[in-house]
Amino acid sequence: MDEATLIAWLREEDPQPLAQLWHRADTERQVHVGPMVHLRGLIEISSHCVRGCGYCGLRAPRTDLPRYRMSAAEIMASVQQALRLGYGTVVIQAGEDPAITQEWMSNIIRTIKRETPLAVTLSLGERRADELLAWREAGADRYLLRFETSDAELYARIHAPRGQHRCDRIALLRELRTLDYEIGSGIMVGIPGQTYAMVARDILTFAELDLDMVGIGPYLSHPQTPLGRGECPAAAPGEQVPANELMVYKAVALTRLVCPQANIPSSTALATINKKRGRENGLQRGANVVMPNLTPLQYRAMYEIYPAKACIQETGEQCNQCLRHRIASIGREVGSGPGGRRRKSERQQLLPVE
Repeated sequence: MDEATLIAWLREEDPQPLAQLWHRADTERQVHVGPMVHLRGLIEISSHCVRGCGYCGLRAPRTDLPRYRMSAAEIMASVQQALRLGYGTVVIQAGEDPAITQEWMSNIIRTIKRETPLAVTLSLGERRADELLAWREAGADRYLLRFETSDAELYARIHAPRGQHRCDRIALLRELRTLDYEIGSGIMVGIPGQTYAMVARDILTFAELDLDMVGIGPYLSHPQTPLGRGECPAAAPGEQVPANELMVYKAVALTRLVCPQANIPSSTALATINKKRGRENGLQRGANVVMPNLTPLQYRAMYEIYPAKACIQETGEQCNQCLRHRIASIGREVGSGPGGRRRKSERQQLLPVE
């Protein structure tokens, strides 16, 4: 699928061809990654962050936000909860926190791998090459680093550099691949200044990077940020991508067609803008993963990347029960095991017999 075709689909508003797009994406999902929905237990271990990203509620200049950092014992308690609830993966996420040191995180990873069969996904921001290597050697399986937009000018507008250092996240994803991580990335849809052509190029970038995981959510800024205060101008009339539910579904479905083998979550942000059906709709338009939150309740509200986040008051058990019910309601089943990207020999077993 080329850029012009992607743009045409992103602009499509007619329900009839869109219904055909949803069907194509759901069929590709079934063929390439199977019928199961994989659950990844999310543990948000620290709300400290040294970065000043223009949309994120965790940005360092916010002095009004209470901060926390989980202890190793608290993290392991959440990991054991993931195991009890039948998840195959834990996702350890944080702001870009220098107190999460190479050695400390390596010890956490080694403990998880020693005491459980769980896959470990890290989402800890832009880190040094030696840290990433040490964590891979400790047993981390996957690394998530969203580039948010592949357009360099727009990226620079919304991501303040750390001191004099401006990281190239796409280059860092390639480096993570050389370290033998499964790599994940993604974008926000509807960033002020984002055009349809930019989103089309983002989707093509997913394919170029051969991503194992792709996360796509709506642009949701915190009101106490530069973007939340309207300081980033919109694109020209007719070119600005809307930050709405339909646009996210189109981007998810098109990503499934362009990256048929990737694991694609139906995101918490999507559930935030449509609490009744957001996750289910995403799963019926190409997604095959959801990420139930296992962050302890006393910390949950402090991980405030944007307001009114879904599931903010649910315990891990409540979130698990709710998601399993939602998945069953659309005729799908929860998968078992780590649910990594299927390799060719595995995918052949899912193809229909002629």
